[in-house]
Formats: sequence, C-alpha cells, structure tokens
Amino acid sequence: MGQRMEEEDNVVRSLKDLPVQNPPGEKFSAADLTWLKYASSEHRWDDVAIIRYDRLEAFLSGESSNPECPTRFHIERSRKREEGSLREYRSDDYLFHRIYWCSFGPENYGEGGTILPSRKFRLNTRNRAARPQSMRGCTCHFSIKQLYARPALLLVIYHERRHVNKSGFICHGPLDKDAIGPGARRLPYVGSEIQQQTMSLIYLGVPEESILQAHIEGIQRYCSSDARVDSHASQYVQKLGLIIKRSTHELDLDDQASIRMWVDRNKKSVFFYQDSTDTDAFILGIQTEWQCQQMMRFGHQSLLASHSSFGVSKLKYPLHTLLVFDSMQHALPVAWIITRSVTKKDTLKWMRALTDRIHSIDSTWRISGFIIDDPASELDPIRDVFACPVLFSLWHIRRTWLKNIMKKCSNIEVQREIFIQLGKIVYGIWNEKNPMNALELLFQDFVDQTAFMKYFKSFWVPKLEMWIDSIRNLPLANQESCGAIEAYHLKLKAKAYDDVLLDGLQRVDWLVHKLTTELHSSYWINLFADESGSFPGVKAEYIASTSWQRALQIPDEAVHFDNNEPHSAKVASQKDPSQMWTVWNPGSEFSLCDCSWSMQGNLCKHALKVNMMCGARKDFQPSLSLQSFQRVLLGLWQKPMDDSYSLDLSVALVTQMQERIQHVAELATSNGIAQVAEKLPIQWTRRRGRRTAAKRTSPIILPHSNSSLQRDSKPTKNRKRKRLSTFSG
Repeated sequence: MGQRMEEEDNVVRSLKDLPVQNPPGEKFSAADLTWLKYASSEHRWDDVAIIRYDRLEAFLSGESSNPECPTRFHIERSRKREEGSLREYRSDDYLFHRIYWCSFGPENYGEGGTILPSRKFRLNTRNRAARPQSMRGCTCHFSIKQLYARPALLLVIYHERRHVNKSGFICHGPLDKDAIGPGARRLPYVGSEIQQQTMSLIYLGVPEESILQAHIEGIQRYCSSDARVDSHASQYVQKLGLIIKRSTHELDLDDQASIRMWVDRNKKSVFFYQDSTDTDAFILGIQTEWQCQQMMRFGHQSLLASHSSFGVSKLKYPLHTLLVFDSMQHALPVAWIITRSVTKKDTLKWMRALTDRIHSIDSTWRISGFIIDDPASELDPIRDVFACPVLFSLWHIRRTWLKNIMKKCSNIEVQREIFIQLGKIVYGIWNEKNPMNALELLFQDFVDQTAFMKYFKSFWVPKLEMWIDSIRNLPLANQESCGAIEAYHLKLKAKAYDDVLLDGLQRVDWLVHKLTTELHSSYWINLFADESGSFPGVKAEYIASTSWQRALQIPDEAVHFDNNEPHSAKVASQKDPSQMWTVWNPGSEFSLCDCSWSMQGNLCKHALKVNMMCGARKDFQPSLSLQSFQRVLLGLWQKPMDDSYSLDLSVALVTQMQERIQHVAELATSNGIAQVAEKLPIQWTRRRGRRTAAKRTSPIILPHSNSSLQRDSKPTKNRKRKRLSTFSG
C-alpha cells in the first residue's frame, strides 16, 4: 500500500511539469530520453516525454535502428485538427495525433496467429512490413501528439516498449529463434532438419568451427556454395548459439504462469494439458513432432515401454516417459508426462489424447505390447487404450536393490551373497511355497547387517507383495529391454542433475526446458548420426550407450566357464587381456560382476555376455523372462476341455506365438531378410483391394493382362462434354 502511494506521488499531473528534451545526434531513441509517468482523464499512468516537433523523424529513425529488434514503424491511426477549432482546450489536447506501430504487428500471420477481429482486410498504409507473412503480432507501439497549446512541441506516449507478442515472447529480431524479415527471400534455405542438427551440436558442446562446417554442408544440399552463403551461414550459427545461450526456463517468476506461457507458445509440442485446480491434478503431456514420428515409426507393431516416477523425491512433479526401441534396440523417449497423479481417470485422459494424436495421422497404428516398471501402474487404461498385452520389467527393482546393498554393506562377500539370495527369492515365486518365508530366513542369516535390513524392512517389505504379484501374473521383459530402459534412466539423470540450480528442481518450467532442449537434441543427433553416418564419433558413442550393445562386442572366446566353479564365470577384458572379471550367479537376471560399473548398481556388459552364452547351455537355469513366458503358454494350454471356444482360442494364440518366434529366430540366424522372405507364403487379396491399392500408391497405370482391369483403369469421359458434342452435331 505504501509503495502504491509513493508511485502516485511520482506521477505527473500536468504537461507543464514535463521538461522539453533534445538529445544530441542526428537520430535518437527511447533509451536516450527520460520517461515519466503521466496521468489524466485520458491517460492512466503512461510513459511520456516531450521533444521538439521538428525532431520526430530523428526519433523514428532511432527507434527503427534498435540492434536487438530492428524494425520500421507504420502509421496505424491518424487524426488532425485545425488551429483555432477549439475554444477551450487542455494541456494535452492535440493538433496532430498519430499512433505508430511496429511493422511486425499488430496482426499475426504466423503459425497460430489471427488477424485483429476489428480488421477485415490489411490496411494499405506506408512503411508496412515487406510481406504480410512477416508480421508476428508485435505489440510495440507509441503515439505522438503535436500539442494544441504549444505546436512546436511533441508529446510522445509509449504504450508498449518491448517487441513481444501477446504471450510476452520476443517475436522478431536476432533474439527470436523463429524470426523472419524482409531479407528472408535472399537467405539460403534452412530446413527444420538442418536447424535441429545445428541446435543439437550446440547443446553437445561441439566447437563452433565444426558446427559451421556441418551447417554449410547441409545448406549445400539445397543451394550452391559461395561467399554470400557462407557469410549468412556463419551469422545464422552465431545467432542460434546466442539464442540458446540467452534462453531461460523462467518465463515468469511464478512457475504456474511460466508453464502456461510455454504451453501457449508450444502448442504443437503439447498433446495434453490440465492445470491444477481444487478438483483436477496438474498434467502436462509433451511430444514434439520428431517424437511423434519416431513413435509411429518404431512403435507400430512393436513394444512401448514406460519409465515411470522419475524424481519422486526431488522434483516438484514426477516425470513419466514413454519409450520405443529403435532398430538397434535403444530406448527413445517419444512422450513425456509430468504429473503426480497415477489415478485411473487421469491416466486414461493423457493416454487417449496421445493415441488420438497418433491415430489422426495413421488410423492403423497399434502396438504389440506395453512394458511397465511399476506395479502400482493402472493396467485398465493401458488395456482399454492400447488393447495389447502388458509386460513387466525388472530393471528398477534389480538396480535399487543392488545400489542399496553396495551402499549399506561394506563386505564384498556379504554384498554378493545378499544379492544372490534376493534373486533366488524372486526366482522361486512360482513355487507353491510362500516367498515371505524365504525372506524371513534371509533376515535371520544376515541379522548383523542392520543398515540394509532396516532399509529393506521399512521400504520394501510393505510393498513386496505387490511386486511379487506383478512378477507372477505378468510376462516379464527380457534383459535387452531392461538394459535399454536403464540406459535412458542414466542419461536422463545425468542431463537433469548436471548443473541443477538450487531452486530449479521445484520448478516445472526448468524440467520442461531441460527435456525439450538438451535431452531432445541429444537423442535427435544420436539417431541422425546412426542412420546417416554424418558424425562417426557420435554414432559410435550412441551404439555403445547400452550394456547390451557393449556385450555384443565381446567375443565368445573371452568368456570362460569352469566346471569346478559352476556359480561363477570369467570374462577377459578387451582393453587388457590379462585382466579377468568374475561374474557370480551366471544365467540369472540377478548376476553380479566385480567390475566398477556393476558395483555402482548398473547392469554391466560382462554379466549380460555371460547370460547370453548361458541361454544356450543346459546346465544353467532359464532366465526369468523365459520362465514367465513358459508359464503363459502353459496357462493357455491348460484351459478346460469342456470350453471348446476358450480351448480353440488358446491353441490359436499359442500357434501364432510359435510362428512369430520361429520367424524371429530365422531372421536372427540368417544372413539377410531376403532368405526369410522367400520362404513366406504368398498372401492374396481381393482383386478390388489390389486395384485400389495400386491406384493409391502410384498415379501411373501399368499394363495388365486382365482386360477388365484395363477397362476399369481408363478414365471416364466427361458427361457434360458428351452432351455438348451431341447438340453440336
């Protein structure tokens, strides 16, 4: 209240109290003037200044030469009076009144923009922007008044000094990443792929010389190279680097208002948004155009995985990620959901919004399986929306147990024994014995490990039944997918917590900024390098980013099994052949290696390589994923004989699974897909379907032996033309 009264004391009530300003130089701008607040019956706390009337052109030239937002100002509205037309007048009455508006506004012809509702057509006034499509809804404008009482003076009233749109974002100039101006016609073409490539390289910290070289190589695909193109490319890279350097997550001091502004500007990247109220929980679903493409490409007739509850104890709202697996079986994030709600109602909302977005592009898109990693996840929305089987991944429980064992137990042998015993308890969940009895024996055997036992009893025992039920009732995902999800988790953790601010974790806009800039660019450049071969170093790092791919690079000769030591295996190091790593409990998802990567709780390449080789040996027990799959098949076979429909359906499903497994095995062992394709039976369709498909895929009609097909393929004559020819005859 006191601050409000103090501001009112500083407001000028009469123009006679304003000094006349005359900055030196041929031109000057608003930065060279002293602005005061002026209030009257017509003006309410406007920023005003008085200059000489003959210096109007100097002020317009200075304002148009703003280095951060170069522009021109057009006359939006104009009024005029004759001298002596007013008998009584105030100090702020005018002889001549104009409103000048930035030429990048007020209309917005950009994406999502609209023309002002009061304007049905574009005004044909002078000094407008070179092309209507360059207008971006800029709100910067001021008005001038040639004072009636003092015609030699000019009152300048600035209504909005910032070059921003209605959402408060810079909408043109060097600081606008989507800037387009009158000179765009002479600039080389920069597509979204080249722009995304340059942004990704900047985020990765690649030297500017290398970024510029890659940028010029991309431009040369659309135009020839010369000095002008190279100069524009250098300016573009510098500008983009400046935008990224100056970009901030804090669009507003209030986090909720900042998110609203981000959603309003990035509507294409938001598939669902629900603001927090007394009855509704906060939900923000993010999916860029590139992520949508990868979801359609790699998710169709394949697996979709869920990485849930990231940052439950650190972030303001936990992060939920949907992943697909590319051709190298790396996990790619295709959607981010920021919410604390896991209820069936809210989950169904964002899942339907996501699938509706995909089906609006391809109505035939569907997945063959959905992997979850949290037993608390609602299964009904997944089955209702995706209509597919649900699988369970053990990567989270394995990693959490191993990390806490290493942290709370100091003896290496005790660490190894506790982890192996916990694995045996999980392996025995299909037995008739109660797993909790085996857990009580574990507590008695390691009663001296008080720190770990206290943690396990308080954190895991209350919800262990829920985890066991999910493992027992759902098919389990294999170790390859577990390794891919874990690799994404490690990368997400490194990007999110590398340079975190003290209060950044409690702001949603900070998390959104991290996801859509650094993490998104990292995965984009990785996939681009893998498929195009443009950046060999990035490609090699991406291929080796998962433990499964690193395990494939270990030759079989480096693994040694000893019949005298059936509970362990040796793996020779690839860097130093004299170094041998020991893998305990081989063949199990709960195997443990003594390398530094495994000791940090991660799934290492040595354990995966040993498990790969144990799968072909009969002296080792099958993996958990294989055992769960066998349980599913047995459950289908053991349907009651009196229910013929259920029995026929079970046999059909088992036969279909067997055929798919056989095709996958043939593809994995063959030299190419051509050998497998030759053995597949020819599937004929109806003649009408074949003809329709041919018309849809290509406009060229090829000769065909069927006369009826040729007759139907000919274009029909225009009936109107035929009638006219009849009349003319």
